[in-house]
Amino acid sequence: MTALSPAPISFPEGSYVPGACNIGAFEIRRRRAFGIVGVVIGVLLALVMLVTGAPHLLRLLLLFPFWGGVFSLLQAQRRFCAGFAMAGVANFADSDEGRRSVADEAAHKADMMAVLRMTRDSFIVAAVITAVLVILPL
Repeated sequence: MTALSPAPISFPEGSYVPGACNIGAFEIRRRRAFGIVGVVIGVLLALVMLVTGAPHLLRLLLLFPFWGGVFSLLQAQRRFCAGFAMAGVANFADSDEGRRSVADEAAHKADMMAVLRMTRDSFIVAAVITAVLVILPL
């Protein structure tokens, strides 16, 4: 732990680490499921667009399902929910009733920086996937 990172806050079900971990197994499964659905929707839409010969510029719309899917998968991988970070909560329980408030200002700042990094990272991945699909000569 450095002087810049706030100390972990103990919850009965797990440990909240500002900017690094604010969800447990229950919430991770949710984000993984949403991520898979988003990527599958992107793939299906891409296939439809490729098969029907949709204009290349229209394929730019694929950015949105891929971005959403990748964003959710990153949340699962990083054990960090952007929505929870913005709302100042964490959940390590096996239900929605386990949500707990995180009121520390330094922790919220670390969480918001993590949200920005995750938004950037997921956008880059989705943009690369979309760019490849836009330039395909099909």
